[in-house]
Amino acid sequence: MSKKRRVFDIDFEADTPELETKSIGSERRGPMASAIAENADAMEQRLSAEAAIRAENDRLAHEFVALKKQGLITALVPLSEIKTSKLIRDRAPADERDALDLVMSIQEIGLSNPIQVEEADDGYELIQGFRRLQAFRFLQDSCGEDYAKIPAVIVPRGEHLTKLYRRMIDENIVRKDITFGEMAALAWAYLATAPLGVQDIEAAVNELYPVSNRQRRTYIKQFARLLRRLNGDLKNVRVLSRATGLALYKRLEDNPEGTRALRAALTAQPDRTEAEELEIITQFLKSKSETASPKSAKTTFRIGTGVAEAKCTAADGRFEIRMAQDFSALDRTALERATKAFFEAIKAEGSGE
Repeated sequence: MSKKRRVFDIDFEADTPELETKSIGSERRGPMASAIAENADAMEQRLSAEAAIRAENDRLAHEFVALKKQGLITALVPLSEIKTSKLIRDRAPADERDALDLVMSIQEIGLSNPIQVEEADDGYELIQGFRRLQAFRFLQDSCGEDYAKIPAVIVPRGEHLTKLYRRMIDENIVRKDITFGEMAALAWAYLATAPLGVQDIEAAVNELYPVSNRQRRTYIKQFARLLRRLNGDLKNVRVLSRATGLALYKRLEDNPEGTRALRAALTAQPDRTEAEELEIITQFLKSKSETASPKSAKTTFRIGTGVAEAKCTAADGRFEIRMAQDFSALDRTALERATKAFFEAIKAEGSGE
């Protein structure tokens, strides 16, 4: 009797295929592992992109700040946010024809030269471009909101007041359309708000117009003294040409009676136009100097100073020294000391000491 084969006898070596074993780092991964790996790659790329964007933003921010400090940033600024109170304007309002020409030019080709403004707590302060701003405000009133904003260079806040005045002045000097009378009027306005160290009109002129040559500054100072002598009665300072202004200055310098006569003629026509004011001045210069004070005796002599020869003129109530020397450049204390010594010497001479 043969032996029966058991049902559960299994030949593992013959019937069972060899199992393949793979390490954890095998190339074959489950769906979750693949998703985690892909998410990590995406996160790394995103972080890298964000770092690059932050670096670019930092670079652009530094570039913006540098350009702003140089006054090279231009923006459209609402007219309603621009004030003109910080600086006394160096220009009189444009006459009707000039204003119309500017308005038409802006309408046809736009504003080719932006104004300059300084940032303020509640808007902007105008530095340059008073007439351009006026033209835009006129266009806003007549043509609507298309002209509600004006191209402006934004000057960084905190610049020295003198530098802001210089920005305003230099533009008009370059354009050669600012008169000596306007420059003199601005010097008086600047003196009223000037920083320490600017204590008279000569210093104010030297501070505001350092690029002008000495002769030009002398003319401005003479116009300034003329305006002071007329005490505000000259309403339209820009009507005076250099020749007319200097002739008027010389005529009134030692002529108080003539000054009173001219002021009376000007105030007699309170609503006068520029042309009428110029005609009053012209007729005054043409008139005989009947009201001039009698010329007093004077003594003139020259003194060698070791630096340059000084021409001295002594008259009733006046002693004048003229020489090739810019006295405004000297130290004020030294000038006061020298002047005091001069008067002490005169006093001693008069008392016979």
